[in-house]
Amino acid sequence: MRSDFPLVTLALHDALQSARAAGLARIEASIDLGRTIRTLEIASDHWSVGDARYPYLERCKDRTIHYWDGEGFDAAARFGDGGLIKLVPTHWGPPTFEIDGIKMLVTAQVSPMDDAARKVALVEPAGRTILDTCAGLGYFAQRCLAERAGHIVSYEKNPDVLWLRSLNPWSPPIDAPTLDLRRGDVSECIAGHAAASFDAVLHDPPRFGIAGELYSQRFYDELARVLRRGGRLFHYIGAPNRLTSGRDVPREVGVRLERAGFSIQRIGDGILARRK
Repeated sequence: MRSDFPLVTLALHDALQSARAAGLARIEASIDLGRTIRTLEIASDHWSVGDARYPYLERCKDRTIHYWDGEGFDAAARFGDGGLIKLVPTHWGPPTFEIDGIKMLVTAQVSPMDDAARKVALVEPAGRTILDTCAGLGYFAQRCLAERAGHIVSYEKNPDVLWLRSLNPWSPPIDAPTLDLRRGDVSECIAGHAAASFDAVLHDPPRFGIAGELYSQRFYDELARVLRRGGRLFHYIGAPNRLTSGRDVPREVGVRLERAGFSIQRIGDGILARRK
């Protein structure tokens, strides 16, 4: 599906308009957020890729990705249970996404894909069975696939996130043979997994104020139960402001993980833990 339609950002829109104004016949540009470069044919009332023609956008919003729905371009955004959810372009190529204005991935200093690669490498996924607790756009899973993980079970409870993922050319294909993407709340679904059924866990939850259950002692006890002894867990925490929140979330997380049976090590914006 993702290969069947172009994605237009403000940068591409401006390039198309500039080419039309200059009377150029064609330009080289990306219509898949930087994954590939294509030849785009420029005409006065449309632009085209191969045999497919597309109209110029009358108005292109900044920080928005517009996708082709078969009849016209529409913003990759919709209102869901958590508010407005949208796919947001980055200058790195791989997009991030926002829920009600809250950016869900690191993008300021590093590409979200490179950030995922660094974090996934900490659990050494090659040949292992991985639990990916909060799938999001699938960048953790994509890196696990690239590192030849044996099997990945990935949970995402928000159907609107899964919709964004279906539009994102940087997300892994849903039919990847070693990826088991499941719609569900991992805080509930984890009880259905047998003890010691995973070799490693990647836990990248929304912030504490949104998903406190994913920082709870009960959930960490479940993570310890499903992870084999010696298995690794990377827990993304971010940099919550202690002064405004009144809580030291990283310290609280560390205490709960140790109580659940992990040894812990602070690494960057998260904790690398090992099941004792």
